[in-house]
Amino acid sequence: MSSSLPGNRELPASQYDLSTYWGRVQHSANISDPRTLLVNKAGLEHAKGLITGYKQGKIGEMNAELWKAKKIVDSTLHPDTGEPVLLPFRMSCFVLSNLVVTAGMLTPGLGTTGTLLWQITNQSLNVAVNNANANKSTPLSVSKIAQSYFLAVGASCSVALGLNALVPRLKRVSPATKTILTRLVPFAAVASAGALNVFLMRGEEIRLGIDVYPVLSESDKAKLAEEGKSESSVASLGKSKKAATLAVSETALSRVLNSSPIMVIPPLILVRLQQKVWLKKNPRLTLPVNLGLILGTSLFALPLALAAFPQRQSVDATSLEEEFWGKGGENGKVVFNRGI
Repeated sequence: MSSSLPGNRELPASQYDLSTYWGRVQHSANISDPRTLLVNKAGLEHAKGLITGYKQGKIGEMNAELWKAKKIVDSTLHPDTGEPVLLPFRMSCFVLSNLVVTAGMLTPGLGTTGTLLWQITNQSLNVAVNNANANKSTPLSVSKIAQSYFLAVGASCSVALGLNALVPRLKRVSPATKTILTRLVPFAAVASAGALNVFLMRGEEIRLGIDVYPVLSESDKAKLAEEGKSESSVASLGKSKKAATLAVSETALSRVLNSSPIMVIPPLILVRLQQKVWLKKNPRLTLPVNLGLILGTSLFALPLALAAFPQRQSVDATSLEEEFWGKGGENGKVVFNRGI
C-alpha cells in the first residue's frame, strides 16, 4: 500500500469516509477492481513515483491522477512489506481466481471424487490468499502453513461429504427441498472451512501477537513532518495477542460474509432456471448461466464483505493487554493492520 512508500507527508487514507460502512464499501470496490490487474510493472513504478512525489512534497495537492496511482498501489502492494502481492492472490483478482473454483463446487450432480477435488482446490486457493494478505509482522513457517492447509482441506472435505451423505437420508423432507439442500452443501463446507482456514493460517499471529501503534493526532503528525519523519516510522508499541485475535476473527467473519451470497444465491437461482423450458431444451447453457450468476454475485458481494471491518483497526488501548494501558495515542487509542 501507499503507506509503505518513502516520504514524510502522508496521503489521505481514501477518497471515501472509512469511518462509515458505505465509505468502506466504495474504498473496497476500488482496491478489488479487477482492472488494476492490467497495470504492468512500468505502470506500477509510475504510480509509485507519483505517490512518492506527493509524500516528498514535490506534488502539491491530490488530483485525479494521484488518486488513480493510489488505487493501483493500494491494490497491488502489501501494507506491511511494500512488495507486490502475487497477482492471483490479490483482492483485485479474488473474483476471477474464485470464479472457476466456485463454479466447479456448485456444479449439480458432483460425485464423491468431484466434491473432493473441488474442495481441495478451493482450500488450496484460500491458503494462498490468506497467506499472501496476512499481517506480516508475525510470519508463518512453511511447516505451519502445511499443517494449516491439511487441516482446512480435511475440514472442508469432511463437511461436504458428510452433508452429501446426510441429505438423501432425510425422511420428512420433500424431493424439491432435498435438491435445494444438496445445492447448499458446498456453502456449508466453504463457510465452515473458510473461517477455520483463516484461524489456522493466522494462528501464529494469535499465539505471538501483532504490532500495534499509537493513533497519531494532527499535532503528532505535524511534529513528525517537522522532524523529517513519516507516520510509518513510528515505532511499534509491542505485539498484542488480543489485537491479533480481533484481527483474525474479523477476517474470518468477513470470509463467511463473502462466501454466503456467492455460494447461496447462484445455486438457488439455477434450481429455478433449470425448471424453465428454454434451459431444459438447451442444457449446454447451464454452465455459462452458472458462471454468469457467480461472477455477478461475486462482483457485488466482495466489496460488501471486505468493508464489514476497517483494514486499519483502531481500538482503545485499555481493551488490549495491560502493558498497552496508558500508551495509546489520540483519545487513548492504538491502531493495527487487520489484514484482508
